[in-house]
Amino acid sequence: MASPAAAEDRIFAEDDLDAVNALAMEQGWGDGLPIVPPTVDRVQKMMATVGRAPDELVALVLPKRGRATIEKIAANAVMAGCLPSYFPVVVAAVEAMTDPDFSLFRVNSTTNSVAVMVIVNGPIRHEIGINSGPGVFGPGWRANATIGRAVRLVQLNIGGSVPGAVSKSTQGQPGRYTMCVGENEERSPWEPLHVERGCQPGESAVTVFPPMSTINVSDVSHTDARTIIEHMTSLVDCSSTHTLKYSSGDILWMLNPDHARIMADAGMSKQDVKQALWEASSRIQLSRFVPDIQQKLIKEGRVTDGTIRLAPGPDYFMVMVAGGDGGLHATLLPAFAGCLAVTKKIR
Repeated sequence: MASPAAAEDRIFAEDDLDAVNALAMEQGWGDGLPIVPPTVDRVQKMMATVGRAPDELVALVLPKRGRATIEKIAANAVMAGCLPSYFPVVVAAVEAMTDPDFSLFRVNSTTNSVAVMVIVNGPIRHEIGINSGPGVFGPGWRANATIGRAVRLVQLNIGGSVPGAVSKSTQGQPGRYTMCVGENEERSPWEPLHVERGCQPGESAVTVFPPMSTINVSDVSHTDARTIIEHMTSLVDCSSTHTLKYSSGDILWMLNPDHARIMADAGMSKQDVKQALWEASSRIQLSRFVPDIQQKLIKEGRVTDGTIRLAPGPDYFMVMVAGGDGGLHATLLPAFAGCLAVTKKIR
């Protein structure tokens, strides 16, 4: 392996946690939370888990086109509080979010509130302690919290997505600190997300997704699969006007294990669920939207008998299972328009 950063590239600080964090704030390296000092020893231990040269270029991170080498990504993972065993997930997530289909330039410079969500699948979830069950969005699990935070620090420190100066997000959202979850594959009756997207069942993978928000959908009174789906889609039109106005994008539904069981017991495959979600969201009244969006949708041929189709087809809906039992809650995550989810294997 190549040697780590040369001495002239290193910054020396007082051996004191408060002093290091004061320096980080002064230099603009952090997200406002305390960081772990990225010492040479800690960075080397992080890099050792992937067996790749420190100066290997993983990606150019937009908008700055910063060079995300293994060493630079490792430094940000250390600062975020990652354990070395988490590092392969962080690297895969950086590879995924810099894929052109994800449109990272737009994510990192828009006035929208979009964040980068990391979804982890495969055996590595158990190996490093990724939470896929109750409270999946946190807090309480170091792996979830620090992997998502490391990805955000890479956006900031390598990609140059500085709030206010480059990142023009008007209000932002909590997911911009960290947003990493695992899929509850053991409680899902269907193939997991990464297998559906081309990976093998025994492989581990990350999927990055660009949510504008998380919307809780509560339905504790219905136990019929079709009724639950109808109830879910009653929210999807107002929350997805961004994709209606600008372009199509994926829409992620995170079902809890009880939802998945009810639908599977009704004989529904995951594709059946997607089809039902699409059909239910294809009956949205055009009159619910303001005139300029109405005219755009009419011009695009998306209106039939006064109703519109939210998406061109059922495959624009992503479905995954996560969370705990005992409450019929789902989470709707509308996507930032023009950005597609990307899946990468974890090496």
